[in-house]
Amino acid sequence: MTMLTPRTPTRTSARLAPPGPSRRERKAAELQARTRLVGERLTAIGARPAARVLADLDTAPDGLTRAEAALRLESHGPNAVAEERAPRWFVQLAKAFANPFIAVLLFLAAVMYWQDPADPGVVILSVMVAISGLLRFWQEYRSGRAADALKDLVTTTCAVQRRAGPDSSPSTSEVPMDRLVPGDLVRLAAGDLVPADLRLVTAKDLMVGQAALSGESLPVAKADTRAEDPGQRAGADPVEAGNLCLMGTSVTSGTATGVVVATGADTYFGSMAGSLVGERPRTNFDTGVRRVSFLLIRFMLVMVPVVFLVNGFTKGDWDEAFLFGIAVAVGLTPEMLPMVVSANLARGAVAMAKHKVVVKRLNAIQNLGAMDVLCTDKTGTLTEDRVVLDRYLDVHGDEDDEVLEYGYLNAHFQTGLRNLMDRAVIERVDEAEEVVVDARFSMVDEIPFDFARRRMTVVLARDGRPGARGRTEHVMITKGAVEEVLDLCTHLSDRGAEVELTGGLRRRARRIAEEHNRRGLRVLAVATRTVRSPRDTYTVADEDGLTLVGFLAFLDPPKADAAAALRGLAGKGIAVKVVTGDNELVAARVCADVGLEVGHVVSGAEVDALDDRALRALAARTTVFAKANPVQKARIVRALQADGHTVGFLGDGINDAAALRDADVGISVDTAVDIAKESADIILLEKDLTVLERGVVQGRTTFGNTIKYIKMTASSNFGNVFSVLVASAFIPFQPMLAIMLLVQNLVYDIAQLATPWDRMDEEYLRTPRNWDAKGIFRFMVTIGPVSSLFDISMFLIMWNVFGADSGASQSLFQSGWFVEGLLSQTLVVHMIRTRKIPFIQSRASRPVLVMTVLAVLTGLYLPFSPLAPSLGFVALPASYFPWLLGVLLAYCALTQLVKTWYVRRFGTWL
Repeated sequence: MTMLTPRTPTRTSARLAPPGPSRRERKAAELQARTRLVGERLTAIGARPAARVLADLDTAPDGLTRAEAALRLESHGPNAVAEERAPRWFVQLAKAFANPFIAVLLFLAAVMYWQDPADPGVVILSVMVAISGLLRFWQEYRSGRAADALKDLVTTTCAVQRRAGPDSSPSTSEVPMDRLVPGDLVRLAAGDLVPADLRLVTAKDLMVGQAALSGESLPVAKADTRAEDPGQRAGADPVEAGNLCLMGTSVTSGTATGVVVATGADTYFGSMAGSLVGERPRTNFDTGVRRVSFLLIRFMLVMVPVVFLVNGFTKGDWDEAFLFGIAVAVGLTPEMLPMVVSANLARGAVAMAKHKVVVKRLNAIQNLGAMDVLCTDKTGTLTEDRVVLDRYLDVHGDEDDEVLEYGYLNAHFQTGLRNLMDRAVIERVDEAEEVVVDARFSMVDEIPFDFARRRMTVVLARDGRPGARGRTEHVMITKGAVEEVLDLCTHLSDRGAEVELTGGLRRRARRIAEEHNRRGLRVLAVATRTVRSPRDTYTVADEDGLTLVGFLAFLDPPKADAAAALRGLAGKGIAVKVVTGDNELVAARVCADVGLEVGHVVSGAEVDALDDRALRALAARTTVFAKANPVQKARIVRALQADGHTVGFLGDGINDAAALRDADVGISVDTAVDIAKESADIILLEKDLTVLERGVVQGRTTFGNTIKYIKMTASSNFGNVFSVLVASAFIPFQPMLAIMLLVQNLVYDIAQLATPWDRMDEEYLRTPRNWDAKGIFRFMVTIGPVSSLFDISMFLIMWNVFGADSGASQSLFQSGWFVEGLLSQTLVVHMIRTRKIPFIQSRASRPVLVMTVLAVLTGLYLPFSPLAPSLGFVALPASYFPWLLGVLLAYCALTQLVKTWYVRRFGTWL
């Protein structure tokens, strides 16, 4: 038998071997492996008894001491994962030069240097590149530092149980999330972000939103857990474990206490963070700027060869034609565009900060300016956000201290998210010394609030009154929305007697609540039940057979300036829609009090009954939505977006988080719950619509100044191409030397550096502003040729009046066109920046005026300066300047006429 020996691979076979994994693929595989290991460790922790987990972490059942926490913080580092931080300054500096416009300039400079190392054009191009890149770097670096400083004003904390010392009693305090350490005991309630990976020690009716990790849009129920929890069977996915809560998720309802088992990069979320961070999707504005940028580059790539060929064939000097073509290419490159965009955004963020508006994401400034619909809750925006308990009424509408007592017990003993009404009840009892609350109650269990039930229940033990079989009596106290509580009641308390709740009595109770709703009072019902068979745990199923005790009526008065703020937003073209969880009568009364046209109030139930198409039509004509839950709020936002609106959403509760994420610009406040602040793009340090109006104005100013530069550059470049083609075709010499074109472009670019500091007309700020690519193209082809007419007029004047019609006098021709070209480009900025008559009806800001004067003086001075001979200039005769003034005045007059026609024809300018 012949043995086959292994063949040595040939070079050909080696080439055909499959390539190894790329760097990105290797990194993805490493992240996947790391995530799998972290997941296995977490599921193993979930399988252990709670007491064993605490022992493994060397944590006492009542928490760490402050000294232990400080040592662990040094050992484990801050509780932070990879996030989209600004790069180091040198990386940011390099990125500032990484744009297509600078690449074009560098290429042209290299070509000029290759042809003639001593060409002064190389220096001019280098200066232009340096100005564009360095100014962009400085603006972005400064805005990044300012943004970081502003974000520090908005802190996210969590409730942590720690001890002052080994022998001290534990206390719960708010601790910044990044100061959390393994072994800490964290208390969770509705509205909290889960700050780290937690093994639950106790949990009650806990619902957690895990969309960030699992993609599951609905909240997931976690297991009711006790301190003696023996652990659960280890599964494959820690997200599905009933006794684990992972960083990046959020609590939608219920309460829990958990021990921190991992922080920062060691968490499940942290193991995936490397694949989660990255560039955010481009906004409509970003995409528009990018398209215009590459349109101008393509325009340059097409026109420059045409100019080169025309000059080469007509003049016969191909070297000079080549340099002239390069100079034209530089003139057609809007190299300052990235810097202007960055400066506009940076200045906008800093200006908004002065008005107590924190911009978390710079691009949100553009969307804020484009916003034409604002959806907002009423509490704190239309009202004072200062809820007071106005009345506590029995079933007849008379004041009754027993109702206040039961309301206080419910608010005092709950451990979940305590809202403004709970605080108002507690404050009222603290103030009312004549009301004595029975101190013999102690906490047994609670059924936390959620937005489906719209109520919360506590179960208390009342000492001294033995119940069945000698056990202490348990009392269930439920407080919540009137309809939801009434549906659970079978009896009512009538002056101490328990009476069956008949249909007539039920209608009468509803009437009492509705009468107070119409007065603008928020009404909650209070009901109780004595439990016949006391036990340790209770569920939603036990909320039945209740006895209605009475009502709590709260007043949250409308803000004095709310009506004026709404008028201000309407004057800016923003329709305000109120989307609230409150009932229809209260919402309608408050909205009417602040001047909104209420019309038909749509309830959350009506929203659920409609398909998306019908909801679009309803949302367009509705001002007030009431009794809306989180899913319904998000649907309303999406319906408005589908109808072509740019939608902002202002909210501060856990029920607002989904709508905040779905809105084009999510707006929250510093006092909001954690998940609302994390979901928002912009945070107000004051919950005030007047502050928001200032932010809208700044957003539109930022947008307007950017569009202003784009339209000026596009139209100017378009007109210059026509002028250059005409001059090249009919004039026997170069209409302007390459070095002159470069100097002209440099002076003009420096003058445009003040654009981000310009002001916008009040009329422009009244309307929402969106990107309009067709409008930019239409503007370019309409306004651009106007400048060409007067360039050609100057050609004829120099040729016929001043006799610059041969190679011997070409320097005079070139000097004359240089001055006219630079001054017309500089002055037309003031024609384009406003739809009004410039200098008379609308004046530019001081920085723009100063830069204009400097550019004009530079243009007039250069032909007479010591640099004139080296640049090819000659002194212009005095008789030239009246002609120059006439051309410029005629140019401005015709531009104003064209502008007037354009505005009438298309209804817009910038």
